[in-house]
Amino acid sequence: MLNATQISQAALALQQAETNLVQMGLLSLQFPDATMDDAYAIQSAWVKHKRATGRKTIGWKIGLTSKAMQSALNITTPDSGVLFDDMLFADGATIPQNRFIQPRIEAEIAFVMKADLKGPNVTAEEVMAATDYVAPSLEILDTRILRMDPATKRPRTIVDTISDNAANAGIVLGQQKHKPRDVDLRWAGAIVFKNDEVEETGLGAGVLNDPALGIAWLANRLAHYGDHISAGQVVLSGSFIRPVETKPGDMILADFGNFGSVSCRF
Repeated sequence: MLNATQISQAALALQQAETNLVQMGLLSLQFPDATMDDAYAIQSAWVKHKRATGRKTIGWKIGLTSKAMQSALNITTPDSGVLFDDMLFADGATIPQNRFIQPRIEAEIAFVMKADLKGPNVTAEEVMAATDYVAPSLEILDTRILRMDPATKRPRTIVDTISDNAANAGIVLGQQKHKPRDVDLRWAGAIVFKNDEVEETGLGAGVLNDPALGIAWLANRLAHYGDHISAGQVVLSGSFIRPVETKPGDMILADFGNFGSVSCRF
C-alpha cells in the first residue's frame, strides 16, 4: 500500500501534467507494487485538489466495460472516474486546441439521474427507476500519464488508468432525451464518423450486455467507499467502441439513429 505522502505527490504530479499539457511517467513503474485501491486513493486525492480549487462534481464515468479492453489490461472489472463541471461541452462544440494533450473520443449512452442510487446490491431495474433520462454522448479521453514508457516499452496498466481519473477529460452531451424504459438500450448503438468517414460502430450491449448494469456496478462499487450516485448527476455508462484518435481540425459525429446524434470539432 502507498503511504499518504506518495499518494499526495502522485496526485500533484497528475495535476501538473494536466496544467502543463505534458505527460508524466507511468505510476505503475514508479510504484510497481501499487494496487487498484492505491490507484483509487490517488484519484481521490486528485479529485479533492480539484474541488478545493472550485471545480464542481457533475457525475461519473465508467470505463473498461468491454471484454476487449479488459483483456488488453488483464483485468476482469470496469473502472470509474469523476466528471467535473468544466468537462461539459455543448453538442456541436469546438474543443479548444490547447485544452487536452492527446484527445480521443468514445461513444456512450449517458444516464441523467432523478434519484440517488446507493449500494450495495443495486440492480439494473433500480437503475432504470432512478434515471430521469438517457441521451447520446461522446466522452473525450485524455492521458496525463504516458500510454507507454519510452525506455522499457511497457504500456500503462490499470493502476495508471484509474489514478488518471480513468483517462476522463470531457463529455459532449446530446440534445435528444429518452425515458430509459422507452428504449432497448442493448440495441441503442452508433455509427461514429471522423471527417465524414466511418471510424467505429457499436451497440449498447457491448457494455456489460446492458448499459444499466454498468450504472449498477458503479453504485455498488461506490458503496465500498461510503459514496453514491446522486440525483441530478450524469453518468457515462461505458463505451461500446474503441477510442478514436483525434487531431486539430477533426470533426466527430456519432449517429445513434432514432436515439439521436452528438458531435464536436477539434
